[in-house]
Amino acid sequence: MLNILIVATYAMAAAIAGGIAGMALGLPLYQGAMLSLIFASLCAQVHLGMLRRKDKKKTARDIAMLRRAGLSFQKSLDETGSKMAEITQIVETRTNENNRKIVSELQMLEGLMREFASRISNKAKEIPAPQRASLAAPQRTAFNKLADGTLLEMIRTSLEQNRVDLYLQPTVSLPQRKLRFYEALSRLRAEDGTVIMPAQYMRIAAPAGLMSVVDNLLLFRCVQVVRKLTQKNREIAIFCNIAGDTLADVEFFPQFLEYMHHNRDLAGQIVFEFSQDALMKAGSAGEANLSYLSNLGFALSLDHVETLAVDFAKLKRLGFRHIKVRASTLTGGMGSAQAIVAAEDFKGLLARHGLNLIAEHVEDEKTVVQLLEYGVDFAQGYLFGEPRAVRDEVLKETPAAERTAGTGAVIPLRRAG
Repeated sequence: MLNILIVATYAMAAAIAGGIAGMALGLPLYQGAMLSLIFASLCAQVHLGMLRRKDKKKTARDIAMLRRAGLSFQKSLDETGSKMAEITQIVETRTNENNRKIVSELQMLEGLMREFASRISNKAKEIPAPQRASLAAPQRTAFNKLADGTLLEMIRTSLEQNRVDLYLQPTVSLPQRKLRFYEALSRLRAEDGTVIMPAQYMRIAAPAGLMSVVDNLLLFRCVQVVRKLTQKNREIAIFCNIAGDTLADVEFFPQFLEYMHHNRDLAGQIVFEFSQDALMKAGSAGEANLSYLSNLGFALSLDHVETLAVDFAKLKRLGFRHIKVRASTLTGGMGSAQAIVAAEDFKGLLARHGLNLIAEHVEDEKTVVQLLEYGVDFAQGYLFGEPRAVRDEVLKETPAAERTAGTGAVIPLRRAG
């Protein structure tokens, strides 16, 4: 539209100029018209020249702007590439440091395992055959039918040959039933692959002084799983059981505390669990060890609770943050457990002392309804998941395999055999 107006303006100006010139010079009409056309053509040429000049300047400006933008973009790309290279280097450095730390930790644990297995193995060999036979006498099962302490020897060799499996059982939040914790459980495995349950091996392992070895190997497995766990979800912790005999072991426990001191980064992912009986027998030295462990940042949990006549303030001072109570106790056994409050008030009592209540051995939906009435926040039992063994390949994966592993379940498990 603008160009049309310009052309019309030039034509009008040329006609006026041609008419004036023709009249001034006394030229005929057709010559005046020719003069007008020539003048209009000259005006058009001048205008086109101006437009080309303007376009050239604009094009030059656009080219310059594009060059500047290109240089800026290239500079941005170079800076981004440099930053990415720097970040990659930092990640690789940290990964290598973490991998070296993991390898160092595992080597240390394996060294401790061999040391204690050898020490206690020699101790077990010193037990006279009649005494070993008497240790094997209770609970007649397929294993206990083995004469002359063969079961004790089977347990000892299982420990020496590192045939200790880790099983994990989930603890969920209520009412959502969202996974919140795992409890680590140990199982020994005979040479033929038969699983030796805790109820079977603890009666014999404890008197023979082998429980510290079991706990040491369980800790070894927990560390491996926790390292895998924290790569995917740092909100889920693993409860690791420590036997009362281990807490009282003057050789093992100080080394255990020293090890955890150097691995305080695991504090948010491992909760150490002790039975009520172990706590009652801990004495001042054992309680000092518990407090030291708590001061490192590790939370403690109390399980196998037989009586609720407990000094909850003392539990808090020692560093306990969780207490597991059987669902049957909460739903119908508070009186026999010597509780000072009713079931519906028990959670509030614990909360005032900084303790989480976990109902365990939950087997049916009716029990869940009752627990919800009591305000219970966490529950564990076969209703929510049975203990499952961690796949061997998970514990044996190399750091390189970890970096290329796909995203799957938090902890790959296999059904207990």
